[in-house]
Amino acid sequence: MKVRSKAPLRLGLAGGGSDVSPYSDIYGGYILNATINLYAHCTIEENTKEEIEIYAADLDQSLTYPVQKELPIDGKLDLHKGVFNRIIKNFDVEPKPFRITTYSDAPAGSGLGSSSTMVVCILQAFAEWYNLPLGDYEIAHLAYEIERVDIGLSGGKQDQYAATFGGFNFMEFLPNGHVIVNPLRIKPWIVEELEASLLLFFTGASRSSAKIIDEQRKNTIEKNSTAIEAMHKIKQSAIDMKTAILKGEINSFASILGRAWEDKKKMANSITNPMIQKAFDIALDAGAIAGKVSGAGGGGFIMFVVEPTKRKSVEKALSALDGRVVEFQFSDKGTQSWKILDLLR
Repeated sequence: MKVRSKAPLRLGLAGGGSDVSPYSDIYGGYILNATINLYAHCTIEENTKEEIEIYAADLDQSLTYPVQKELPIDGKLDLHKGVFNRIIKNFDVEPKPFRITTYSDAPAGSGLGSSSTMVVCILQAFAEWYNLPLGDYEIAHLAYEIERVDIGLSGGKQDQYAATFGGFNFMEFLPNGHVIVNPLRIKPWIVEELEASLLLFFTGASRSSAKIIDEQRKNTIEKNSTAIEAMHKIKQSAIDMKTAILKGEINSFASILGRAWEDKKKMANSITNPMIQKAFDIALDAGAIAGKVSGAGGGGFIMFVVEPTKRKSVEKALSALDGRVVEFQFSDKGTQSWKILDLLR
């Protein structure tokens, strides 16, 4: 038997960081995000050898273990092993020989939630493999626990829920730890206008979000008034942007995005750097209206709002840098999995 799964990456439109503990535990958080047609991919297939084989194709890394109930969390493909360990532990299923192959359409550290999306994707594949009756909230919460608790990676909660649910979502992260996902019904012409007006630029430099997130956490714990007030404004921007998108007010959307970026830079010193600032300067000089770095900051993808008639001018100006523009469309589907006949080898 063979199963496949995929899960969509996301653009963090507003509120990013308010889903990170301890801020969300104290004040609650609001996030507005939308998934796009870039994905994490996973295939699990029966292994003719009595082994567990793990292969991350995009990283060109592979590991092999004898069949066992727990794999070591040791810094080597821990996302894959963390999901396997939780599946065996939580659902009391017998491990069996298999080969798992994964790859992502975006690199780790891109700011599109690629690591968390991969966890959701792998988890969805195992749920299909073992016929586990997991709902969307259960998959997202379990993926969060695997990544943040079991493996110990710093970060928030929005990525797991975005990858699981898909589409445009306004998310509430309540102080009691509960999460509410509110799907937004965006009119088709507004989605089309957003796609025409958003330009996604990959800086060519991935980064680890952990350092930035740890600094944000430290600022909250130490009650840094400047950082906390900035986060309050960022959280409010998710509410304001939700209204702007539902009404199709793209200029308001751009204005909110730009202000939120200025507030976000107050959250941690490493959120921006000379490379990012240069890209902003070039894009804005060429006609971009506003922009923000997707995810925690420090590198990865920058999302610019442009008047569609000036899009090519901005693309041409950015071509002088080492990065590249990445075409995308919004996707309304969350994680999916399916069984297939093993016809190809």
